[in-house]
Amino acid sequence: MRTLLITGPGGSGRTTVSAATALTAARDGVETLVLSADRTDALGAALGVPTGAEPVCVAPRLTAWRPDAAAGFRADLAAFQDRAGTVLDLLGASRLDTEEVTPLPGAEELALLRALRDAALSERFELLVVDLPPAPQALALLALPEELRRYLRRLLPPERQAARALRPVLGRLAGVPMPAEWLYETAARWDVELAAVAAVVADPGTRVRLVAEPGPAGADAVRSAALGLALRGLAVECLVAGRVLPETAADSWLAAPVAQQRKTLDEWRETYTVHPAPHLGRDPRGLDDLAALAVPGVHPAAAPVEWPVTDRLAEDGVLVWHIPLPGAIREELDLIRLGDELAVTAGPFRRVVPLPSALRRCTVGGAALRDGELRIRFAPDPALWPRER
Repeated sequence: MRTLLITGPGGSGRTTVSAATALTAARDGVETLVLSADRTDALGAALGVPTGAEPVCVAPRLTAWRPDAAAGFRADLAAFQDRAGTVLDLLGASRLDTEEVTPLPGAEELALLRALRDAALSERFELLVVDLPPAPQALALLALPEELRRYLRRLLPPERQAARALRPVLGRLAGVPMPAEWLYETAARWDVELAAVAAVVADPGTRVRLVAEPGPAGADAVRSAALGLALRGLAVECLVAGRVLPETAADSWLAAPVAQQRKTLDEWRETYTVHPAPHLGRDPRGLDDLAALAVPGVHPAAAPVEWPVTDRLAEDGVLVWHIPLPGAIREELDLIRLGDELAVTAGPFRRVVPLPSALRRCTVGGAALRDGELRIRFAPDPALWPRER
């Protein structure tokens, strides 16, 4: 299955473009699922068919699904209380009735991640179109599986689980209950679930389609989103320019906004494959309106984002790690070596990435930003080489 993630600034028409993309792909003969976690049924409004917790067939080869975040949150809470019963009783805590629980902020995003995992495991669909939240939230959401797995491994290292057989004995000696088996079992289960989601995001077949309205605000949003996506190693398949106004006479009051849009579109075409979606004069509603947007379905795959290491030992005595960061500003870059990991900060975005094996026995010798690419120099360090026996 191929996965297409769609995001952009708030109010740019992400959900409409997601629906239009899925419709085009389905009409091209591709079995397609369009997925959204919006609390309001914006997806159903665009498609002209209500969507909800159960997948619904919208048209031939087109299925829409909007998972129920509230139900998933309550089910998770109930399962947690069952597993943590001993600890809750020890603390004298009273359990919550799931019917009195209101989903916390972020429940929709977690429901979307779980649905993304389940859909990716399905063999029914050939294309998964995901209507992500606005770009800043979407980038945080895409980072969540990798970051949570890293936190779990630090808080509950797998190697420590080998000692869990001693916990009942230690508990009797100490006279108090020790951390229960469910803690490690839960951590292991979460790690498996997060790994499945992270694998979908990192899959070479996963692409991002950006949506923005051409203009100064849209250009700034695209620049920021592209930087955040590059740091996550995600390729931008194409850019859909929404609500593009028709060409008009020079004396029309629309002449200025049309010229502004044209200028932005020309700039975008220097970097991206751009697909203008015309302004229909109304909010698109129903399959006919979506088809009129002429949004492409399955687009030719963009080149995957690569972070290669080049060997310049013979010339300069260093290895160079190339990290593409389009739109990055030198003053907003920061690098911190954390053992066998490197924390990279680019503007408002940060990612901790494991070092390639060739660089783990090297020290950072410097870095430079050139033509939208961060080049980090590593010098071999004999002090880090394996000791001879």
